[in-house]
This record gives sequence, C-alpha cells and structure tokens, in this order.
Amino acid sequence: MDKSKVREFARNNIVTIMFVLLCAGCMVFSGYSPSYVMYELFGRLSRNMFIVLSLIIPIVAGMGINFAITTGAMAAQIACLLVLEWGIPGISGFLAAALMTVPLATLFGWLIGKLYNKMKGQEMIGGLVIGYFANGLYQLLFLFIFDNIIPIKNPDLTIKGSTGIANTMDLSKEGGIASSLDKLWRLPFHQATLVFAAVIAVILVYGYVKSHKKNARKLGIQLGALAVVAIITQLGPVKELFSMVNIPMVTFGTVALLCLFNVGIMRTKLGQQFRAVGQNGTVANASGINVDRVRILATIFSTVLAGWGQLIFVQNMGAFQTYGAANQVGLYAGAAILVGGASVVRATNAQALLGCVLFHLMFILAPAAGKNLFGDAAIGEYFRVFLCYGVIAVALVMHAWSENARKKKKSAE
Repeated sequence: MDKSKVREFARNNIVTIMFVLLCAGCMVFSGYSPSYVMYELFGRLSRNMFIVLSLIIPIVAGMGINFAITTGAMAAQIACLLVLEWGIPGISGFLAAALMTVPLATLFGWLIGKLYNKMKGQEMIGGLVIGYFANGLYQLLFLFIFDNIIPIKNPDLTIKGSTGIANTMDLSKEGGIASSLDKLWRLPFHQATLVFAAVIAVILVYGYVKSHKKNARKLGIQLGALAVVAIITQLGPVKELFSMVNIPMVTFGTVALLCLFNVGIMRTKLGQQFRAVGQNGTVANASGINVDRVRILATIFSTVLAGWGQLIFVQNMGAFQTYGAANQVGLYAGAAILVGGASVVRATNAQALLGCVLFHLMFILAPAAGKNLFGDAAIGEYFRVFLCYGVIAVALVMHAWSENARKKKKSAE
C-alpha cells in the first residue's frame, strides 16, 4: 500500500486507532475474563446504540453533532413520568411513552432547528448552551410545576414531606416499564446470531430480486460470508466467549431498524437534500432547496430519535435520576460516534456502532485497569471522563485543521 494512503488513513482515523490501542492495553491490565467483558459490553450496547445513531442525520445535513439531543431525552423523561402517574405498565406503558415523546420532541426539535438557523456554523456550541438552558426549564417543571400546578397523585413519584418530583424514578415498581422492551424476547448469543443471519439473508435476497437479479456473484459472496459468520458463532470457543450474553432481540432489532431507516432515508428526495445542504448550503439554496426547512427537519428527526433512545436506555436501567439522567446524553453520544471514526461533517451507521463498542469497552475496562496499575479505581474513572471530552476536542481540532488544509489547497490551485 502507498505510504501516502497509509498516512492519510491514519490521520483520518487517529481517534479510532488510539481507542483500539487503549482498549487492548486496558484489557490486558483489567484482569477481567473475556466472557465477562462481553456480558457487560452487550448490556451497554443494547441501551446506548439507538441514541448514538440519532446523531447521524444532522451530521449529514452539515450541522455537526447535535448536542441538543438532551432535549429529546428530557421529552422522553416527561413521558415516563406521565406513564408512571397514569399507571400504564409494561410494554403498553413503553409504547405510550414513545407516542407521547413524539409531539414533545418534535416541538423541541422545531424550536432548536429555528435557533440553529440563526447561528449557522456554530450549531454545536449553540446545542450545548441550549441543553443547559433546557435543563433549567426542565428542573422548573419537575420541581415546581409538577405536584404544584399539575397535581401528581402517585406518592412514589413525589418528594416526601415536600413538593416536586422525587430525585429517582423507579421504573421497576408495579405499573413501571422496567425491561419492558428487553424482556419481550431474549436468546443466547449463538442462537441470536442465527436469527439475525437469517433476517439479513432474506434482506439480501430481496434486494437482489428488486434489482432485477443483477450482481448474482456479489450476492453469493455476501451469503457465503454470512454463512461463515453464522458457523463461527456456533463453535465451542466462541460459545464460551459469549456464554454469559443473552441478546434482547426486540431491542437490537429496533436498533437494526434505525440503521435501515438511516440508509433508506438517504436514498429518498429528503435524504438527497440532507446531503446537498451538508455539502454546500449556498449551492443547495441556489438549486431551489429550502435550506432552513431541511435543517429544521434534520433537527426534529434527531431529537425524536434521541427521545426514543432515552426510553430504551431508562427501561433497560430500570430507574433514572430525574434531574441528571439527560444532562450528559449529548456529550457521551457525540464522543462515541467520533470514536468510531466519524467527523463533524461525515458519519455512517458503521462508524456509530464501532464507536459505541470502543467507547463502552473503555468505560468497562478503564476503572479496573487503573486500579490494577495504580492501586486506585478512581484513576480509571478520571481517565475515561478525560477521554470523553478529549475525543471531542481532538475531533474538532482535526476538522479545523483539515478545513484549513483544504482551503489552502483550493486557493493554491
């Protein structure tokens, strides 16, 4: 391979390469068994992937990372409170919360999109500030408006001896929605891979038929690779590695549907408008595209999807901190997608999923590695928090550097 291409690949994926090396080093010093790491990893992935995938559309539309997805998470938590107050249990409550999240998150996304159109080029900074501002309104709602102006009859939801909503929402009590989605259908890892392989095979064959049976060789290679993967997952050593992992099929299926949605929408007229606006807003406007409207739609999509992602997160956890659960959603999701090799101008499903894996591997391994290396688990905690913010900083610096290089090259020509 040409050295210049190697250097370019390393430069474009420096954050991902760094995290792979860090995860490998932390794995060596953590002392954890691989099966335990896989168990923890899949537990985290099931509740976090959806939120990270919700960032893709605004990035494609040229708006950078939508740190204001915290407002979508707040919309989901408002919906959770109402479901608990009304006593709608299980999957019915989860679906009711998902439905209520849509109008709330749509309103928030529309307002944020309008603001973004007033601060073009500064959306990420604006998104952070909007998140802090929304948090103030959210606390006013939960500390004063609920249980004062809007009565709350469920005593488990309020502060004992005072007014306002309790600091923790317990979703595992009677009438809650804890694990309502996860427990619908669980399978051991080796069985789950067969189910997903079968579904992917059907999708590939369907695509082949829809394309009027073109690229039969490509289909054969894809099906062959799929069969090899399915066979490998049934081998003894692989089964042992994933022996502790039970896959919540509906949850992972929902994540897969979002991946298909992200791919599908980019093939529509609206998706092409997202790309056109992201590549050059001025040219897109000259082509007759309503740039401001497209940007607002991208923000609404992201905010609604993030709200649903927060619902998946809290039902998996079984409880959430009423006043703090949404605060770091944007930062952690943004860091995760950047770890996977995405930038503030380009992102794919594969990058989002890879970033989730690496980011959460670091979260699992760093405290134990820090304890074994330095005798203090807190060092690992500080290290991973430092990396969360550091990854965002590195990505922004790399983006600014590449933009300056591109402009210099263009002016030289």
